[in-house]
Amino acid sequence: MTQEFESYKGIHPGKVIERLLTKRNINQRPFALALPEHPQTFNAILKGKRSLNIGLALKIERALDLEEGSLMTLQVHYDLKLERLRTQGPGPNIPPVIFWDVDMSKIDWEKRAEYVIRRVYERGDQAMRNEIDRYYGIEKVNEILSGLNRTASGNLPIMPHLKR
Repeated sequence: MTQEFESYKGIHPGKVIERLLTKRNINQRPFALALPEHPQTFNAILKGKRSLNIGLALKIERALDLEEGSLMTLQVHYDLKLERLRTQGPGPNIPPVIFWDVDMSKIDWEKRAEYVIRRVYERGDQAMRNEIDRYYGIEKVNEILSGLNRTASGNLPIMPHLKR
């Protein structure tokens, strides 16, 4: 896999193809018909609703002059990510109000530990902080939070750049 695609691991290959088509100013319907592939099927792949199969991946790679196997490698990494999310145990018992802007069922609690810990310590109450300490372990929490400025109440400042 080329260096260009290394950063796309875990992203559905359809999103990557869609970005490549946009960058090259190629319309998806004529491109799909030129492969030949049904435009509806191709659109479902671009939107991440269908998986990319080997035959279509090879056709797309040839048409876009990509390294052979790079799109299927992305598909495998995406499938691994989905399976890891599906099989991971339940995350910490935190009310969804803390993560109001995120679908909590899609959070990778281990990979996003730093984000989760900071978010709960910025916006959560003591019970939520205790749950984070229990879930991640006090050592990991302290490691992530070390060096951060805290207010007198122990909270992390949400917008420290704004002065009152």
